Amino acid sequence: MARRRADVFGLSFLDCICCGFGATVLIFMIISSAAQRRDDPNAPLRAEVDKVAQEVLEGERRLVVLRNTVREVDDQRAKAQGLSTRVLAAIRQSQEELATFDQSTVARREAIEKLKADLKALEEGTKRLSGGVPSQEVPGDKVRTFVGDGDRQYLTGLKVGGKRILVLVDASASMLADTIVNAIRRRHLPAEQRRQAAKWRQAVRTADWLATQMPRDSRFQIYAFDVGARPVVAGTDGVWLDAGDPKALDSAVQALKQLAPENGTSLHAAFAAAAAMTPRPDNIVLITDGLPTQGRTPPRGKTVSGRDRLRLFERAMDELPRGVPVNVILLPMEGDPMAASAFWKLAMATSGSFMTPSRDWP
Repeated sequence: MARRRADVFGLSFLDCICCGFGATVLIFMIISSAAQRRDDPNAPLRAEVDKVAQEVLEGERRLVVLRNTVREVDDQRAKAQGLSTRVLAAIRQSQEELATFDQSTVARREAIEKLKADLKALEEGTKRLSGGVPSQEVPGDKVRTFVGDGDRQYLTGLKVGGKRILVLVDASASMLADTIVNAIRRRHLPAEQRRQAAKWRQAVRTADWLATQMPRDSRFQIYAFDVGARPVVAGTDGVWLDAGDPKALDSAVQALKQLAPENGTSLHAAFAAAAAMTPRPDNIVLITDGLPTQGRTPPRGKTVSGRDRLRLFERAMDELPRGVPVNVILLPMEGDPMAASAFWKLAMATSGSFMTPSRDWP
């Protein structure tokens, strides 16, 4: 049997040789790469460049945002400038209108002052002319004058005569309106607003008209009454005033205009004041709007029925001086149907007169 021959360069040897050569090449490449990285002097600079590049990109993004913000601010500023221009124009226009109004106001004041001066001159001329009129002449026997709208004259049947004339004016809260609801609403208003009530102003004008009808040689007194009675001129309680004195008549009428209606109505107090006058009146003129709401004392309850008011009226009649005519001027109020009948009977029983005037009288 033949012996096999040994081959030195076999497959195993070649494999070993290749593996060693590959390992050598791999080690060389690793060493070469590490040496190359270790020897590169620009690596830190490249890192800085990359960092700066990132910051530049971030700055560009922020710059875009800032530009958009600046554009919005510019738009808002333009709008604000336009609005300020309109506001300034409106202010200038208001100033011009105010200046025009001031000029108009000054002109009106000057015109009013001129009219006042003319009116004063006319009043002085009237006084000079009226001073020479004899008291015996019929057309000129009145101290004061009262002219209604359009110089209208009314047939009233009311004769304001006598030697001592007493005018009783109802100044209770019911004189503020023609209805109970409105009177209740207005009684809590300030005094100046209560004086401006249409019904109360008519009552004052009526008293003013009566003052113009009084004879020169008579005496007079004006009393206002609500829960009590007192003269409108302070300090003249129980004193008869001279109807021939224009100042006395004017002061009484002006004092009545300063009153503001309030409280309830006591006809008992009004007739008691008339009975207390010395000497007693020979003519009474009563200006009222309805039956009383209390007598000598306040009522017990908060409301007073129509029958109770009629009983209070009948009791007040006991205080009235006997034989004195009572002329009644009734400004009727809603919800008081028995007032007209009661006051008409009073006027007839005392030989006086009774009238219910229109809203524009006198």
